[in-house]
Amino acid sequence: MKAVGFNRPLPVSDENSLLDIELPAPEPKPHDLLVEVHAVSVNPADVKVRAAHTPAEGQYRVLGWDAAGVVKAVGSAVRGFAAGDEVYYAGVINRQGSYAQLQAVDSRIAAKKPRTLDFAQAAALPLTALTAWETLFDRLDVNKPVAGGSRALLLVGGAGGVGSITVQLLKTLTDIQIIATASRPESEAWLRSLGADFVINHHHSLPEQVEKLGIGAPSWAFSTSHTEHYLPQLAELLAPQGRIALIDDPAALDANPLKGKSISLHWEFMFTRPLRETADIARQGEILAKVAQLVDEGRLKTTATQTIDGINAANLRRAHQMVERGDMVGKVVLAGW
Repeated sequence: MKAVGFNRPLPVSDENSLLDIELPAPEPKPHDLLVEVHAVSVNPADVKVRAAHTPAEGQYRVLGWDAAGVVKAVGSAVRGFAAGDEVYYAGVINRQGSYAQLQAVDSRIAAKKPRTLDFAQAAALPLTALTAWETLFDRLDVNKPVAGGSRALLLVGGAGGVGSITVQLLKTLTDIQIIATASRPESEAWLRSLGADFVINHHHSLPEQVEKLGIGAPSWAFSTSHTEHYLPQLAELLAPQGRIALIDDPAALDANPLKGKSISLHWEFMFTRPLRETADIARQGEILAKVAQLVDEGRLKTTATQTIDGINAANLRRAHQMVERGDMVGKVVLAGW
């Protein structure tokens, strides 16, 4: 089968950083679906692994943690799926990824794709939707009020893939006011179109800007990037006993500013459930099924903003460059072989 892989970490500007290769088709395990991949999207996780991982000698690593496609076969322990089903999923970081014509993925972390979306539109959603949903409802527990705090959440880095779906989930499923950060006109316009109530500039003082909104101290904050820089400001502006979640990878993080207000810190890593095969691993499939339902009801929309025709090494290098710049609005997807 055709695939795109790499055998050593190189800058994406190097044409050998991602290569067109041929690999044997994967053998599905009992819980697996064997999926014919029709579309993929590129996330910061793809970029980080490509830049830092060295595969074993003579081996290729296949990236990709977002896909939509058609089930070709099912494992002996699979329930609820059959050959011919159109599915979407985010996979897991310790298995070969979706930059391949065929991929084996655990059925418990997959779901039927939204009927109203094509494969490219659907492929933009799984990783970011899971990250956002788990952050809001499993980590921050936004349905549990913070005593004395306003029903508001500050989202740092709102216009990227995770932020884009976070705003929609909050607007669709809660009555929480959304304060999102952006620094460019196009980012601000995108966030307002998704439903952000307020947009502030993360290059300026966050506490001062939030205070000027006149809505009180927010109960929650969700930081998607540069958390080590923003954490002292979040501690200052949040209500006592508020809750902060983060998804990035700071080299070091000083949590001492949180103690005075008993602010709790929650890390979200979307791969925890499938990587550790937790007792509730199937919750990821359930979340994706709910997201698909909300999409088909017209309550959520895809976050795909750019589509590249053709899944191959050259196009994936281009997509990686776009993600590496750090100024993405929404998601970049690739479709078709």
